[in-house]
Amino acid sequence: MAYRFPSAPLTDSILVAVSQLVDDAQSDRRDPSHADLEAEFRRFNLTEGDPKTKGQNAGKAKRVKSVLSWAMEHAPEDGGRLVHALIGLIRGHGGFRESSSNYVGKHAHENAAAAFAAEGYELSADGDLAPRLLENLSTTELTEALRKYVNRARKGADDAALVTGTGKDLLEAVAGHVLRQRYGIYSDTQNFPTLLGQAFVACGLATSEDQVLPGEPPHRQIERGLYQAACGVNRLRNKQGTGHGRPWLPTVTGDEARTAIQIMGIVAERLLRELS
Repeated sequence: MAYRFPSAPLTDSILVAVSQLVDDAQSDRRDPSHADLEAEFRRFNLTEGDPKTKGQNAGKAKRVKSVLSWAMEHAPEDGGRLVHALIGLIRGHGGFRESSSNYVGKHAHENAAAAFAAEGYELSADGDLAPRLLENLSTTELTEALRKYVNRARKGADDAALVTGTGKDLLEAVAGHVLRQRYGIYSDTQNFPTLLGQAFVACGLATSEDQVLPGEPPHRQIERGLYQAACGVNRLRNKQGTGHGRPWLPTVTGDEARTAIQIMGIVAERLLRELS
C-alpha cells in the first residue's frame, strides 16, 4: 500500500505565512536551505510553480510563495501536502525553538499560528501542526470548526478533511453535534447508520426508513439518497487506517475516495444548515 503523505489547509493567508517562516532576507542565513526547499517541491511534483525553473533569481520566501500559489490553482492536494511537509522541515531544523540559529522569529510564528487557526488547525509552540481538538471548543466555535472541515471535504481534500480533531470522521462528528444541539446528549456507542439516522430525523430529513408517500415533494427522495450515500461512504472507511495511514479500504481508488469525501462534505453541510 502506497504511503499517503499527510496534508494541511492551503489558503492565501497560509501561503503567505509559510513563506515568512523561511524568509531569511533580513537576517543571517538559516535553514532550511534552497536545496532543501527544492527537494520538497520535487517530492510533490510542484516545481512548475518555482521561479527558479524559469531562470529567475528568487529568495526562499518568494519561491515558497510562488510554488504554493501555483499549487492552489493547479494542484491543491499536493499543495496541502507540501504545506505540511514544509512545517515539518522547518521544525526539524529547529525553526520553532528560540535558542536555535534557525529560529523563524516570534512574529512569523504567531502569524502562521493565526493563519492555521482560521482553518481549524493548531500550530503549537514547538511547531507541531494538527487539527484543533474539537472537544475543547464552545458550541459556536465547534459549529464553525466543523464548517471548515465541511468546506475542505466538499473540495475533495485529503485525510485531514476526513478525520476531525476528535478522531472521528466528519459525518460522525457532525451527527453527534446535531444530536447534542437538539437533545443535549447522544450515545457515541451506536452504529453509524443509527447515529446518522437520528441526526437526519432531528433535522427533519428523510432516511431510507421513511416510506415513500404519494405526492411527496421531490426533495424527500434526495434526502433519502443523501442518507444512503453517507452510509455507503462509511462502509468504504478503513477503521484501522485513520491518521497518517490510508483511511479507505484497499480496494478504493483515489477517484472513488475523492468522491466519497465530497459526499461527506455535502451531507455534513446539509445537516449543519438545518441546525442553524
